[in-house]
Amino acid sequence: MKITTICKYVDQPMILNKLDKKMPALLIGTGGAFGVVNSVKSAQKDKKTAKQKFAQNVIIISSTIGASLLGTRGLKINGKKIFKGLMERVPLSELQKVQTSAVNKFLKTEKTTDKKVLEALERVKVRELSPKQIDTLTNKLPTSPAKKELFEVILPEKKNLNSKEIFSEIKRLSLLGLIPVTGGVAGGIVADRVVNRGESADLRKKRTANKVKEGLYQYLANIFLCNVGAGSALFISERLEKAKKIKPLTPMKKLVVILSGITATGIVGGSYIANYVSKKCINPLFGEKNQKKLYGERKPEALDIALHADDIATAGILSGFKWIEPALPFMYFISGYRAGIGYRNGNNLNSTNK
Repeated sequence: MKITTICKYVDQPMILNKLDKKMPALLIGTGGAFGVVNSVKSAQKDKKTAKQKFAQNVIIISSTIGASLLGTRGLKINGKKIFKGLMERVPLSELQKVQTSAVNKFLKTEKTTDKKVLEALERVKVRELSPKQIDTLTNKLPTSPAKKELFEVILPEKKNLNSKEIFSEIKRLSLLGLIPVTGGVAGGIVADRVVNRGESADLRKKRTANKVKEGLYQYLANIFLCNVGAGSALFISERLEKAKKIKPLTPMKKLVVILSGITATGIVGGSYIANYVSKKCINPLFGEKNQKKLYGERKPEALDIALHADDIATAGILSGFKWIEPALPFMYFISGYRAGIGYRNGNNLNSTNK
């Protein structure tokens, strides 16, 4: 099976609709499973604080996932749309209507008696094509304006974004990352009020400061600056392409350019900038003494590197691979959770009894 066929299969509007529908249940299930495992491990280490840790996880995970779902899907109350989500959503009935109309229009001008072609065209009216059916339509239908128009609906090509569209997407993707991180911080602060009611004001202030700093770290180092790096690299490449100093950028070449920008700006410089802002702005805001060393509180870890998997997803989206988008809330979940517990490497105040 050709890679191009697989790419066309997963980027079908019907497949994207299925992924979008399953995302909330999968996100809630994944978050719930993570919370249970984390709580059980914590109970094995300290049974006295097991209930508090469970309550903390419930609040932080619920706020992170809730914020993420609101951000991606928007909010409706009594059928009235309060605000629109950041992910494009098309109802299945609307997709079926559009694809049925496209097929009927095609068959009015292009006659075919091939049984397999007709079966595929009938299927695509209401559901996704199989990889074999994609190959059948691609290979057996003769090239024509009608075929091109049909494929633009049922098997759309990856959109080749220009620099202006890229920066618009970066703004949207950065908001998608900011929302669960903010939700995690808010949930963590609420969890402290519920779980650690008797602690001193100074200790509570310290916990809140850690959450804000970790939220800043997760957002700047793992999300925003990586997006900026991706857009900047692509912007420069487009200028070089227009000046005819480099060859035309295909979607795969764009992917390489974007990943290079992510590595240079986000992965290399992100943690430095996040720690610098925490030291110069967040610490004074909460009345904390500045650390002598920039990485005294927060050093990059193996999991931080792993969290840059969402940057690969971002690169894929900016390169035109739309099927990756429904997976972004899963990738931002850990960032939101870590912000909620105020993670600070090995020297934490995120346990429930400190």
